[in-house]
Amino acid sequence: MVWAFRAHNDVLLSINIYAYSAFMYIRQRKGPFQRILQTIITRTEKVEKQKKLYRNVVQLLGNIVLQCQMKQIEKMKDFYDEFLRDPNPPGSVFAAKLPACMVTAYKSGKVLFQGNDAEKEAERWGNRSPAVNKPAVKTAGQKSAAKGTVPPGIAQMSVIGSDEVGTGDFFGPITVVAAYVKNENIPLLKELGVKDSKDLNDPKIIEIAKIIKDVIPYSLMTLKNEKYNQVQSSGMSQGKMKAILHNQAILNVLGKIGPEKPDAILVDQFVQASTYFQHLKGQKSIANENIYFSTKAEGIHLAVAAASILARYAFIQYIDKLSKAAGFTIPKGAGAQVDEAAAKLILKKGRDVLPAYVKLHFANTEKAIKLAAKKRK
Repeated sequence: MVWAFRAHNDVLLSINIYAYSAFMYIRQRKGPFQRILQTIITRTEKVEKQKKLYRNVVQLLGNIVLQCQMKQIEKMKDFYDEFLRDPNPPGSVFAAKLPACMVTAYKSGKVLFQGNDAEKEAERWGNRSPAVNKPAVKTAGQKSAAKGTVPPGIAQMSVIGSDEVGTGDFFGPITVVAAYVKNENIPLLKELGVKDSKDLNDPKIIEIAKIIKDVIPYSLMTLKNEKYNQVQSSGMSQGKMKAILHNQAILNVLGKIGPEKPDAILVDQFVQASTYFQHLKGQKSIANENIYFSTKAEGIHLAVAAASILARYAFIQYIDKLSKAAGFTIPKGAGAQVDEAAAKLILKKGRDVLPAYVKLHFANTEKAIKLAAKKRK
């Protein structure tokens, strides 16, 4: 029996389904062929491995692969924080094992979803269905539906929205903003060009933020690098940090607008709702009335888009502050350019200043230290 295997980027597997079908047909029939086949299966290690493969073939054929940008992969990593596996598979950014799905994100930008809930989980990020015998691929740049349960007509309601910036950036803090947009202010925000901050360049974000910060009630929470590194080293996950910040920002806005209450609270989803509230156990006060979670929430209500812009504006300002302190322009993101910048910072001010500038647990730290050592030679 002929089997063909082909590995592609460690995530794709092609199987000769016709050979498999013939194999199963013979195996299920009684008679000499079945007895001979059973003898081979039970006596050879090679066929034992094939049996395992046969049992998993249907699942493998249901694999879904999304092509994503690294920022979205970092967001996925945060979302699946409590399910992360250690160590990561070779060439991967993270691997998360959910009850009915395995999610593996690779440095190539491909994200593999495997298991019974593969389609459900993939739709959170790409809204695709699996192919019959070929993994479905969709680029993250293509628009897809938001995932989450929200009230009908929420786009026209008075809503508190919250979003965060900086979680995937090596330099700089995490900034979280909750903002209240009343129904009557929606046309104005549209006219001002309010939309997801990822679709706006920095000058436009600054322009819009300077206007809307005097129009809508909002609360900014900034987790500076020193504090971030302190709580992270004590064992707190980034997901828990963000949950606490979101909750506090929402409570602050509720306090500002009281006794008025929003029709709903919408959080740009970064973890499962149950995990979000699990992270908040022990907090003195928790905002849990009419609160909803959805991915791509910036496209659901302008309150989240406004929060995204204000959070980005605060992050940009903080990066500018770090740049002045460093004496050179600090780049955003987590690519090779930040490794170079951090190495330059080490050479200029010493390694001890890093905790005030960067998120130390990022892999960029070690890369920067090695680069600085090379430059000293």
